[in-house]
Amino acid sequence: MALFDVFCSLFTANSFEAIREDAFLGLPHLEYLFIENNKIKSISPNAFQGLKSLIHLSLAYNNLQTLPKDVFKGLEALIKVDLRGNAFNCDCKLKWLIEWMHNTNATVDQIYCADPPAYQGKKINDLDPQSFDCITTEFASYQSLKFESISVDSFSYKNDDHIVIAQPFLGKCSFLEWDHVEMVFRNYDNISSISTVVCKPMVIDTQLFIIVAQLFGGSHIYKQDNSANKFIKIQDIDILKIRKPNDVETFTIDDTSYFVIADSSKAGSTTVYKWNGNGFYSHQSLHPWYRDTDVEYLEIANKPHLILSSSSQRPVIYQWNKSQKLFDRRTDIPEMEDVFAVKHFKVNNDLYICLTRFIGDSKVMKWDGSMFLEIQTVPSRGSMVFQPFAVNNWQYGILGSDYSFTQVYRWDVKKSQFVNFQELNIQAPRAFTLVSIDNREFLLASSFKGKTQIYEHLILDLSN
Repeated sequence: MALFDVFCSLFTANSFEAIREDAFLGLPHLEYLFIENNKIKSISPNAFQGLKSLIHLSLAYNNLQTLPKDVFKGLEALIKVDLRGNAFNCDCKLKWLIEWMHNTNATVDQIYCADPPAYQGKKINDLDPQSFDCITTEFASYQSLKFESISVDSFSYKNDDHIVIAQPFLGKCSFLEWDHVEMVFRNYDNISSISTVVCKPMVIDTQLFIIVAQLFGGSHIYKQDNSANKFIKIQDIDILKIRKPNDVETFTIDDTSYFVIADSSKAGSTTVYKWNGNGFYSHQSLHPWYRDTDVEYLEIANKPHLILSSSSQRPVIYQWNKSQKLFDRRTDIPEMEDVFAVKHFKVNNDLYICLTRFIGDSKVMKWDGSMFLEIQTVPSRGSMVFQPFAVNNWQYGILGSDYSFTQVYRWDVKKSQFVNFQELNIQAPRAFTLVSIDNREFLLASSFKGKTQIYEHLILDLSN
């Protein structure tokens, strides 16, 4: 009998475990296909290719847990599909089938989920495709920079995105840009320094300044000379006030630019500096003798605040006094000793802070209108950085460690807290920053004892 005379095929009660690619090629007139009571575990995506006349397909009572996407594509004549008796795993890989069942003109007999437990026993025919969240993300290793670093910052200048990295052992601030041809980050300039701990960029109007904080030899401010295309030192920072800088934060209040340096020495003083149009001058010393390790600028109830972390006291919150144009001490964060750093983030206009502790547990706290309240404890032995950051609609928190893998957490909106997401192998991380280039997102991680690492943020569709 010629192939075009075959209208019905039955494959029942056999030991078939798979249906291969183009298994029925050459049977364009086949109308009924029964592959029942076998041991079919897998079907190739194009297994039914060419069956333009097929109106009835049965894959009932096999060992199928999923089906390849669009396996029924091209079967325009289908009016009946039988998938009963299979133990389907109702996950993202099966989302396409649910969408197909909602849109096809073919009748599909009732089938049920075997897994996962949340869907076990539910009718697949009744599931809503929108209930499957199949978009996820990951940070994939992209580039290693063969030097150690202690701080890393990204900034935009002249419509380009740049990165500046402090290298304490080589004694320089390194500037990186994106090579659009080679698709890597490359070095394009440096500022020589001594025992550098922070290279902080600050753009005022059209001018780029770099605050270079050093452990020895004093700290300095550089300006990019656009005519000579190089950095020139324009100012020294008072060595009597800043003896052992540990962090620099920049901010703007009422169109005036400021920066603050946290001083971690016993004799120094955390100091706010103000731009006066020609240079920066000391505007306010917040307090001496407290060995501050970190300073964070944030707005609480639309008012400027600073949070100072210290090795000798609990984190202190300062509020901007608008009439005096100074910061006043407001309160401290109770029961939070030995906090190395505080970083803030927002989710749906709610304000949160991440508090980093080297010994003990780090914390996530939420502003309730009058104080910060603890909402989550995160194990963090050996951590010196707990950095929140957002990519598109995803909020992350990354917790570095000197003793184990760096932990990436992702914010769970339903739980209103961070959940474990990914581990990254970074030696002694000290800082993280995010940079967006060519519609791609990169996470840069400084490493005090290894290579500075660059990761790309990838968006994955689990339904494919």
